[in-house]
Amino acid sequence: MRFFLVAVLSCLALPAVADVQAVLQDHVQPRIDRFAQETDELAEAASADCTATGLRPAYQDAFDAWMGVSHLSFGPLEDEGRMLAIAFWPDSRGMVARALSSLVADQDQIVRTPEGFAEVSVAARGLFALERLLYDDDFSGYGAQEYECTLVRAIARDLARMAAAVNRDWDDFAKTMLTAGQGGNTRFLTEREPRLALYTALMTGLEFTEDQRLGRPLGTFERPRPNRAEARRSGRSLRNVVLSLEALRDLARTLSATPIPRSEAAFDEALETARRIETPDLASVADPSTRIRVEALQQRIGDIRETVAAEIGAALGLSAGFNSMDGD
Repeated sequence: MRFFLVAVLSCLALPAVADVQAVLQDHVQPRIDRFAQETDELAEAASADCTATGLRPAYQDAFDAWMGVSHLSFGPLEDEGRMLAIAFWPDSRGMVARALSSLVADQDQIVRTPEGFAEVSVAARGLFALERLLYDDDFSGYGAQEYECTLVRAIARDLARMAAAVNRDWDDFAKTMLTAGQGGNTRFLTEREPRLALYTALMTGLEFTEDQRLGRPLGTFERPRPNRAEARRSGRSLRNVVLSLEALRDLARTLSATPIPRSEAAFDEALETARRIETPDLASVADPSTRIRVEALQQRIGDIRETVAAEIGAALGLSAGFNSMDGD
């Protein structure tokens, strides 16, 4: 990604908050670049070998890259519904399986062109649709049958197309963030707003991991829901939590211009807690003797949110009542 980072921002009276340009260069740019690269390689791999076993390594790499950017859910990722088309989860109604089954049953030819596939339901697109085809027993035994192979390639190509569009659009969006408060900028009316957007992405990412990636499979003690874990079929549930925390820690570091020792310690504690969990798909939530480790991890992420609010949120002048889900 080629950011046009030429604007010079005047510093706000916020000594602990980094310059937006630094966050874009050090955090956003390399991660968006990597996502575009890995999805492009996924599409190339699908063209060479569309079988489940052949494509799984490239799929895992692409999903890793997605976890590095999924918290940047504003701007280019928000546009055109790309966020859902890339990662349709949670899927509480089983829409991914139904959408894929319908395409396969009808041998729907809409998948044969990029333009046509872009009109397919978001439930049949993106990483979670591809996960079903590569890892679910109901789909992954297709071998190299012609239609299923075409579908796999269409999904991979569509992912690469969306990632390239996000990459390209970040050029203009970066300029919009860097010219906040200037005449004609209707997206960011003050210099403070881009910092708030990045801080909101940080806090929302933590909340999503705490409440969805862990909260959904945890369910309740009486009724755990291990089958609701994110990407459990591909054995990525815990990995997604870890990679998300690592990406969010990097954002916290780059967003702060001064050391954040309490937040660093909270992230370290959470990641160490994650390493004690032995089930990659978080199936241990169903065992009363081991679910406590997942509960502890969820609590550690809550601790991160508190320390980040104290060390970074306070520098932005945000009160304890700030709600990252609505930006208040």
